[in-house]
Amino acid sequence: MAEYDVVVIGSGPAGISAALYAVRAGMKTAVITKGGGSLEKAHEIENYYGFEEPVSGTELLRRGIAQAKRLGVDVIEAEVVGIEFAEKLSVCTKEECYPADSIVLAMGASRAAPPIPKLKEYEGRGVSYCAMCDAFFYRGKQVGVIGEGEYAVHEASELANTSGGVTILTNGKEPTCAMPENFRVEKRKILRVVGEGTVSGVELEGGEILPVEGLFVAMGVAGSAEIARKIGAPVENNKIIVDANQSTGIAGVYAAGDCTGGLLQVAKAVYEGAKAGTEAVKHIKAMRK
Repeated sequence: MAEYDVVVIGSGPAGISAALYAVRAGMKTAVITKGGGSLEKAHEIENYYGFEEPVSGTELLRRGIAQAKRLGVDVIEAEVVGIEFAEKLSVCTKEECYPADSIVLAMGASRAAPPIPKLKEYEGRGVSYCAMCDAFFYRGKQVGVIGEGEYAVHEASELANTSGGVTILTNGKEPTCAMPENFRVEKRKILRVVGEGTVSGVELEGGEILPVEGLFVAMGVAGSAEIARKIGAPVENNKIIVDANQSTGIAGVYAAGDCTGGLLQVAKAVYEGAKAGTEAVKHIKAMRK
């Protein structure tokens, strides 16, 4: 198991910037990435310093990753599913965990909740976005997980330890990974969440009501806000709350880029990444005195 001083989650401008400052300060640094996020969709960028001609988001990402690798950053292509606390922090992918003294969350802005009628209305009353946080409240009860990929399977596995049964609801999509046999998989589209005060079920296409008392949203891959919620970092309107040093309030955990809200621009992401990287270095040096 590889151990690092700093693990950065995300390979966009914020993540790479954080990694550059950490590795140049002598820290063993890794970037774990599942893709470049929203920047990959930018056809032309012409408002970022230093480019005489417009540059595509894909090219900017490629150059940033190449720069990080040249300076000695390990770039690991994997899907992060959570952060664990043991003797030290660990960033966990579906394959393994990477212990670190400091972590930077830079996975971009979180996705909006799926447009399922009554879903947002029941947030906090049966609808949750964090299995690790809320599994305790559904001991012995039937629960559902909305999602179609590895993140949904991870959340379902977490819930299986305490719940009375887990159904993975793909909401009309085909699963993007192998689904464990111990979970029921329901592919029909969800028409609405039902209940009186709290969730009691979901209505599926065709009119059937599937009884569940807890409903966990785990669409696509875990974003920065989802990971932050799991470790108790403050999140408001799907944005991670940080102080002037990009700290989440959890010792050694920082956040930078689109996941913190504000101006969703490369220039802002690069600054916040640099700040998070330098503060992570300061945290580690203080720990080792």
